[in-house]
Amino acid sequence: MKYIYTTQGTCSRSIEINIENGHVLNVSFAGGCHGNLQGICALVKGMEVDEVIRRLSGIRCGTKSTSCPDQLARALKEIKR
Repeated sequence: MKYIYTTQGTCSRSIEINIENGHVLNVSFAGGCHGNLQGICALVKGMEVDEVIRRLSGIRCGTKSTSCPDQLARALKEIKR
């Protein structure tokens, strides 16, 4: 299933997430630091949703209260509801 999440408080504007059977098929960010976000997308591909949430929740970007990885975790939490 495909989901689009609008981010808040980050340079990226949105995240497109594809999930199947509790696993992340792929992720893509619109905006943000392209190289870093490509790395995150490659690393989470195939991971269980709960593991991605566990690893990425709470990561901050500088003095911001969130980050692109944290926004991905928040998106996945919202999707699970």
